Amino acid sequence: MISKKTKLLSICLAVTMAVGIAGCGAKKEAAADKKGWAPQKQVTFMAASGAGGGLDMLARTVSKIFDSKKLVTQPMMVENKPGGGQVTATVAFATQSSKDDHKLLVASTPFILNYIKKDGNSPIGPDDIYPLAMMQGDYGVIAVRAESKYQTLKDLMDAAKANPASVTFMGGGAPGTWDFLNMIQVARKAGVDIKALKYNPYDGGGEALTALLGGHGDAMTSDVSSIKQYLQAGKVRVLGVSSPSRMADDEIMKNIPTYKEQGYDVVTANWRGIFLGKDVPEPAKKYWGEKMAELAKSPEWKEELKKQGLVENFKDSKAFYDYIKSEQAIYTEIYKDLGMATAK
Repeated sequence: MISKKTKLLSICLAVTMAVGIAGCGAKKEAAADKKGWAPQKQVTFMAASGAGGGLDMLARTVSKIFDSKKLVTQPMMVENKPGGGQVTATVAFATQSSKDDHKLLVASTPFILNYIKKDGNSPIGPDDIYPLAMMQGDYGVIAVRAESKYQTLKDLMDAAKANPASVTFMGGGAPGTWDFLNMIQVARKAGVDIKALKYNPYDGGGEALTALLGGHGDAMTSDVSSIKQYLQAGKVRVLGVSSPSRMADDEIMKNIPTYKEQGYDVVTANWRGIFLGKDVPEPAKKYWGEKMAELAKSPEWKEELKKQGLVENFKDSKAFYDYIKSEQAIYTEIYKDLGMATAK
């Protein structure tokens, strides 16, 4: 038989081991808390477009720099999910990945446009997912042929105000898209009857530019990255740019006046940004926010933006959310004026 003394010794030993194990576990937990959250498996960037587009390029550029600088040590992949002007991806992400801290969505301006536009068909808005960071932007431009009679933005808008049917605008997207709104916002500030404006949509900026150069319209609404090479070649005259101030660091665009300095209080950009699921835990949101900020400061990131003809337009989560909400209000009013707003 086991003596009482032996039993007592066994109990004491068991208690000591349990306390020791608990102590070790507590120390490990405390160390983990101190270190903070970090991904423990493969990270996926879901680009709300097909391969080769701007969102796909952003996703691949971010993952490439994260990897090369060892900012993120887990493997990363890009998942392309095109369809519905980003609606397919945003709905899938919001409904299937709301708690997934290893999955990030890459989307742009159409995300909010399809939420507030009557024919947008998206139930997902900025309060249904978590805006993590705005990463880049592409400012809008209004351009004419180099030999056009319109020398200034005021010349063009005055003509459109006097007789909206006398000026034909064109762009690489249907009414309600960002190209369209870039032009409409300026016309609205100029007092033009925007419902009476003539706008010819084309399948992409390339087709619209060909039409402009071919004399099939008077003015084109586009963005800086699409128009720069034609401005440099002397084929177009850019009448204005939607940046908050002149693009002084861009050799090609530095002398182009802004909409604002010409009397049209419009500052807008076709932004691209990163989102997380709405219910992702706070430590993961903090981690990814800090990593995006660190990436945005890197020389590698700045070089990529320059190479792609894009502008540095980083905003953290709060600033990004506020920006989207302000855009939502502006675009909703414009859509109401055009009879294109949803009933939301």
